[in-house]
Amino acid sequence: MDSLAAVPKRFASLLALLLALGVFVSACGGDDESSSESEGEETSLESDAPCDEAETPQPQEFDLDPPPNEPSAESLTAVVDTSCGVFEIALDTKGNPKTAASFEYLAENGVLDGTPFHRIVPGFVVQAGDPAGTGSGPGPGYSVDEPPPDDTGYTQGVVAMAKTEAEPPGRSSSQFFVVTAADAGLPPDYAVAGEVTEGLDVVETIESYGDPAAGGTGTPLGVVLINSVTIEEG
Repeated sequence: MDSLAAVPKRFASLLALLLALGVFVSACGGDDESSSESEGEETSLESDAPCDEAETPQPQEFDLDPPPNEPSAESLTAVVDTSCGVFEIALDTKGNPKTAASFEYLAENGVLDGTPFHRIVPGFVVQAGDPAGTGSGPGPGYSVDEPPPDDTGYTQGVVAMAKTEAEPPGRSSSQFFVVTAADAGLPPDYAVAGEVTEGLDVVETIESYGDPAAGGTGTPLGVVLINSVTIEEG
């Protein structure tokens, strides 16, 4: 099936705009300047912002070997502690074992710790996981390929891996996004890591840092950080 056929008509124009602006790309030079200017500064949405104040993190670099092809257990939960609270992701160890194993590996090696939600598009997605903090970093030093089925849907709470438009379906490194729309209307190009099972309200709070005026660029109004990601069995 043609992957574009999976996009509902009401989302087609939005998707075209978002892809053109690089909402899911790993290289977006437009983020670098704003990040460097605000580095080290405390940023908040407003005085009564719903999240803890956070500083723009220092860029990190990783050069990891490829991860295992299988996760360590059949049932794994990624506990994501952010400056807005905690949400949990049930990793899809059966349907997408390579992607789940990679997410587990990233968490265990601290790749996701200290990364900001560098792109927040209200009513669509929130995106994080770049050690460089900009969305244009080199990632963890490896990539994984696990093309999703043609009937893959990206509905509210689904956690999938970001990639550039030029990369093949199912390719991922460390950047991931959480869908906040009822249905993002995306084609089946993005490897699914799992689904938020607890703390969807926290994800919605993170989404409140999105600037509607920023459009598909998703430049946040303030800094929201992932403090840590830990993996729990069961």
